Amino acid sequence: MTRYAIVTDLDRCVGCLACSMACKVVNGVPVGSFWNKTLRIGPTPRAEGGNWPDVDLYFLTVSCQHCENPECVKVCPTGASHKLADGTVQIDKSKCIGCQFCAMSCPYGVRYLNEVERVVEKCTLCEQKIAQGELPQCVSQCGAIARFFGDLDQGVESFEGACDKVLGDYVEAFDASDLHHLPNVGNDPNFAYLLRDMTWQGGGE
Repeated sequence: MTRYAIVTDLDRCVGCLACSMACKVVNGVPVGSFWNKTLRIGPTPRAEGGNWPDVDLYFLTVSCQHCENPECVKVCPTGASHKLADGTVQIDKSKCIGCQFCAMSCPYGVRYLNEVERVVEKCTLCEQKIAQGELPQCVSQCGAIARFFGDLDQGVESFEGACDKVLGDYVEAFDASDLHHLPNVGNDPNFAYLLRDMTWQGGGE
């Protein structure tokens, strides 16, 4: 079994937006839409009444989480939204009728209607690239080497980033309590976020 996913080290991310822009370019994402959004979290005082620099501040990238039990697949009336054997969630545009049930059911708001094609779009995890053994564009173009791609069944330590870096060998040490996920409403998001010495504010776990 394969479960492709991305782990982002938020302690390394500098909020440069390279992942968001690279994604738009390689996938032809329309102006005003994003497959990968970069959000600023904070600054939040670490203690009541605290001031800079005693604050938490980090950047959170949000895209399709390629969930284990995706709500979007459950509500799709035509089977356009479906899950592949590699664990990714994809959209068959030939079957999509633009009803947007999937977009309404997504807990992360990462789907949108392409007004020109009248079909729903979202992150594909660069299926055209990973099928050829390449990294997703947002991973390969991360200048801070904060994003890593791999198979969850092989362990996150084996995930690969830009410049042939391996997560387990390259980033600062971490344990299970440092790995977080966006809110789980029964969909079991597969993407994970590393955050060590700041308070996780992304919801979920």
